[in-house]
Amino acid sequence: MKKGFYRHYLLGLLTLISAFNFVDRHFLSLALQDIKVSLQLSDTQLGLLTGISFAIFYAIMGIPIARWTDTGNRATVVSSTTFLFGVAVSITGSVSNFIQLLVLRIVTAIGEAGTMPTANSLIPEYFSRRERPRAASIYMIGGSISVAIGFLGGGLLNEAIGWRRTFAVLGAPGVLLAILAWFTIQEPRQNRGKLEKRKDLPTEAIHNSRRPPKSPSVIEAFVALWRIRSFRHLLAAYTASFFFGSGIAVWMPSFFIRTHSMETGELGVWMTIIYGGVGGIAILSGGELASRFAAGKEKVQFMVGAAFVSAFSLVSVYTYLTPNKYVALALMMTSTFAVLIVNGPLFAAIQSLVMERMRAMAIAIVYLFANLIGLGLGPLFAGALSDYLAPTFGVESLRYSLVILAPGYLWMALHLFLASRCVEQDMLGVKEDPKF
Repeated sequence: MKKGFYRHYLLGLLTLISAFNFVDRHFLSLALQDIKVSLQLSDTQLGLLTGISFAIFYAIMGIPIARWTDTGNRATVVSSTTFLFGVAVSITGSVSNFIQLLVLRIVTAIGEAGTMPTANSLIPEYFSRRERPRAASIYMIGGSISVAIGFLGGGLLNEAIGWRRTFAVLGAPGVLLAILAWFTIQEPRQNRGKLEKRKDLPTEAIHNSRRPPKSPSVIEAFVALWRIRSFRHLLAAYTASFFFGSGIAVWMPSFFIRTHSMETGELGVWMTIIYGGVGGIAILSGGELASRFAAGKEKVQFMVGAAFVSAFSLVSVYTYLTPNKYVALALMMTSTFAVLIVNGPLFAAIQSLVMERMRAMAIAIVYLFANLIGLGLGPLFAGALSDYLAPTFGVESLRYSLVILAPGYLWMALHLFLASRCVEQDMLGVKEDPKF
């Protein structure tokens, strides 16, 4: 494999792994009713499967896996964890009771927890600070690809062969990608001498290869990361986006069904267009624009991002007030674009702010907070608020619950703005910090 081609191959492979990392979650939500009937489960059991049980293991297990990533062979980590979730998803269709299904969802969560931190540790080795917003955005497009595979592909397969066989089909690519990763991904830490001759790598990759293999402990890493002001603000911004984003996204289908009387088939197509299509375009656009017009200028990237999020978080309130469903869908596209356009620059900045031996841990910590606080509490808060408003607004209580949540993105915008004020100084501190 040609050296100049390898880094693009690596990015493409990691993006595909990311795509299949999320597919099972989308399909599971689509197949819940079929699974409920087949296994005779309650709504509480289904909620446990899709919510807190998965989120807890995904978030917490990300920490020791990130530690393994920061100290060991990243090719081994990504291939092993990808193989684990691929096998777990593949055999999900063979379960005969709730306990078996719960165990497999936990195993799946552990496997999926390893891919994101490892990818965010490997990608900066091959892409310079100026290139990272684009590279991070391309990697994150995997989430948008998974929407199409999980909802559209999974839905068609479910109708044709049933949910059990569909899980087997959706899990198989994970196993194949794990084998491909095992044989083709290189670990830069094991090729320190060869890196000296590489002309396609940024200077930082060669510099990192010369460092002694000392890595901070989990506590040391957390303390060191917490001292970086812009990291704290980016952590808060992403957690806020998860809290309000998850709270709104989980209930969005129910809102359109209750308020606009939409059918699930029509709604599924629109959700794919918005979250898969528009969301993917937003993520790619954010990285491309940052790398093209503000490369190495994270301050500018965050200030523009804060302006986008602020403007459209306020406009998005009308999404839930308009009586026209097409206006609501158009506004939903706009707000989705505005929020997701920041993701690539945000993760690229984290990659550049953190020393090489703490990058996986940094991403794991971000997802720990985002999943436990955002994914774990966001939908619960939205639902509880809807119940609280029900005596006043009746069947329209969900509409006004979402109206209240929509401006919450201003919290994300605030922390993006605060990060813009200190990120340049923090970037200088990374070069000067000799501890690790």
